[in-house]
Order: sequence, then C-alpha cells, then structure tokens
Amino acid sequence: MLMLIDAASLWYRAYYGLPSSIKAPDGRRSGAVRGFFDGLAVLTRRFSPTGMVCCLEGNWRPDWRLEQLPGYKADRATADGAEDTPEGLDDQVAAIEALLPALGIATATHPDYEADDVIATLAARTAEPVLVVTGDRDLFQLVDDDRNRHVVYLAKGISKAELFDGEAVATKFGVAPSHYVDFAVLRGDPSDGLPGVKGIGAKTAVSLVNTYGGISGIRAAAADSASDLPDRQRKSITESADYLDRAVKVSSVVADVDVPVIDATLPTAPKNPVAVEALATEWNVTSALTRFQEAITQTES
Repeated sequence: MLMLIDAASLWYRAYYGLPSSIKAPDGRRSGAVRGFFDGLAVLTRRFSPTGMVCCLEGNWRPDWRLEQLPGYKADRATADGAEDTPEGLDDQVAAIEALLPALGIATATHPDYEADDVIATLAARTAEPVLVVTGDRDLFQLVDDDRNRHVVYLAKGISKAELFDGEAVATKFGVAPSHYVDFAVLRGDPSDGLPGVKGIGAKTAVSLVNTYGGISGIRAAAADSASDLPDRQRKSITESADYLDRAVKVSSVVADVDVPVIDATLPTAPKNPVAVEALATEWNVTSALTRFQEAITQTES
C-alpha cells in the first residue's frame, strides 16, 4: 500500500499541536519537526504502508489557478503574494525537507503545481492501494473504493486521524466523492477563496448535486425551461455560469503532472546517517526520528 503524504498538512498540525516550549538547543522552536516525524511514526504503525512519498508544495498558489480565480487562497497570502506562515515554521520546514531525503523517504514536487496535484498524479500512476494523508478537504475527490483509494483526514489531529472511504465521504458531506468538487464549488469554501453560488448553502448544494448529477447536470436543468429546478435556483445558476466554469477548473486536481518516476519503498536504514545525526542534534529531535525508524522496522517485519 502506497501512502501519499500532504506534507504541509502534517507539519502545520504538528506546529499548532505541540507547545512552543519545545525548542532546539539554539532556542528556535522545533515542535513542528518533532511532531512531523512522530506523526509519520503514528501513521506508519497504524496503516503499515509498504511505500511512502511526502508531497511538497512546489507552488502553493499557482498563477494558472489565480488567472481563473484571483481570490484563490487570498486569505492566506501576504501583501506581496507570499504565503503567510506562522513564526518559526519556515526554518522547521527547511529542516524537515532536509531530513526526509537523508532518512531515505521519497519526496515529490513540481514548481508549477500544488502538492494536491502531485498526490493525484502519483495516485493515478499506480495500481496498488493508496492512502492519501491530508487535512485538505479538496482531496476527498480522489476517494475511489473500486480502485482502493482512500483518505486519512487530519482535521482532528494526527492521533485522531479519520479514514474516509466513499461511504464516509457521503455520510459527512451528503455527496459521493466524485461530486465533492461540485458540492464545494456550489456551497463555497472560504479557505480556498471560493465564494459559492448566491443563495445556495450546503443543504441545497447536496440536493442539487444528487438530483441533477453534478454541476453539468444542474446547468443543463437551469437551461431547460421544462425542468423542475426552482426559479430562484435557476436564476442563481444561470448568473453564476462564468464562476462555475472557473471554479471547477481551480478546484479539480491535476492528475498528469510531469513528476519523475519515484521509488517510494520505505528505507531499511537512513540513506545519509551522518546528515540525519547532525540535523537530529541541531533540532533536538533524535527521539522522534528513532520512533519513526522503529515504526518503519515494525512495518517491514
């Protein structure tokens, strides 16, 4: 089973989930580094993956998505368009990104795409079962029971991560995974800068999606004067045609990103033990790295 990690989701939850008093010898915060690798250990022990890839944000807010939707992720951007990250996280991310290859854990990224797109691409390439680890609701669109693609959702934290199959997605949101994008675009998603369609909340979005089969079916019903779509909703859908076109493109993951072939096999030992030891000492995370290595060993045995 291949585990695809949305790395940013994991280190953000580690940053906020551990106290700021956890520090490196030089006084810098190190909780995100410790929590990230402890999180990987927890996930490895629970799900026993045979392969793992930590997918990184090559571009957290790609220009091609902004061209479609200028407000995309606007609430997470600084005045100059950079990502607004909390104090002390950037240095810890750099440490995590140095430790992963030193440990022998595969990473994947592309400069023009988000980690979500890289995850979708790697999932599309393999025939083996896939677990996607993320705190991003957008990736529920990848859940596919027939192909054994499921999501481990981190909304409640790493230790309380929830496993979502198709039934779980439908129970939580009221729609099948294949229609999650339709639902989100109609309802709106402030975290991604999706305003939604005027007058359509979550319940109405669910009803429309399940009645008409997604946005394409809903728009067809809105264009058909003989359909039973209520006039108020017909008007809203018709007036939002341009938004719907653009938002669907922005919200749908890209599954054919040009990412090289990756060996996702879990390592039997660190690839660069000297670098691992140096970074572990610098960031005071030796115990967390040991726990992760022990989890890998347990999985392999």
